[in-house]
Amino acid sequence: MQDEAAAPFFGQNGGKVVLAPWQARLKTFAIWWTGIALVFYSVYPLAYWLASQRTRFYRPFLAAELRIPFVQEWFWAYMSIYVLAILPPFFLNPPELRRLARAFMAAILVAGLCFVAFPAPVGYARALPSGEPYHTLFRVIFHFDGPLNSVPSLHVCCAALFLLALGRRSSPFLRVMWAAWFFLIVCSTMLVHQHHVLDIVAGIALALLMHYCSRRKVPLA
Repeated sequence: MQDEAAAPFFGQNGGKVVLAPWQARLKTFAIWWTGIALVFYSVYPLAYWLASQRTRFYRPFLAAELRIPFVQEWFWAYMSIYVLAILPPFFLNPPELRRLARAFMAAILVAGLCFVAFPAPVGYARALPSGEPYHTLFRVIFHFDGPLNSVPSLHVCCAALFLLALGRRSSPFLRVMWAAWFFLIVCSTMLVHQHHVLDIVAGIALALLMHYCSRRKVPLA
């Protein structure tokens, strides 16, 4: 008999998929997202410190990119990735949540190696907005996210991994919405002067690689 707590949802080809009980999805999400946080806060600061000790830095961006304006209102699109971060248990079963978490952890480790091997500070001249609340908001961002650790963009990579996973459990309409959301996040990384074009391309490539590798390891539930 089908569990009364289970819920149907759309699969990749429009067919209904039965979701596991909410408690099982939430438990898996909490455990594995805690693991992601531990990996991130172990790797990211260490990679930044090691990269800062390097004597040679790369500048893989075009001069034209430095003319991209800083638009403080795009802060909200940039930070909307944290809304994406809480959506997976609404769409994915525990095996898929675990697979997504493993892809995140692997992406963080690979990105950390890239940050150290290829230290590339952003080329924008960082300046805090004068008015509130953006002055405080960007001061916090710039404090916790320095100009290194840019290639690949983990912000773009993580957004892509979320949407690649969610897209397989979404209706055609939702997949269009995910794509539009991803486009806004990508644009925001440049408009708030956090990333350049190469960072974005590298972030997408890393996400695709991790998504492919994770799917090869664990079949869909």
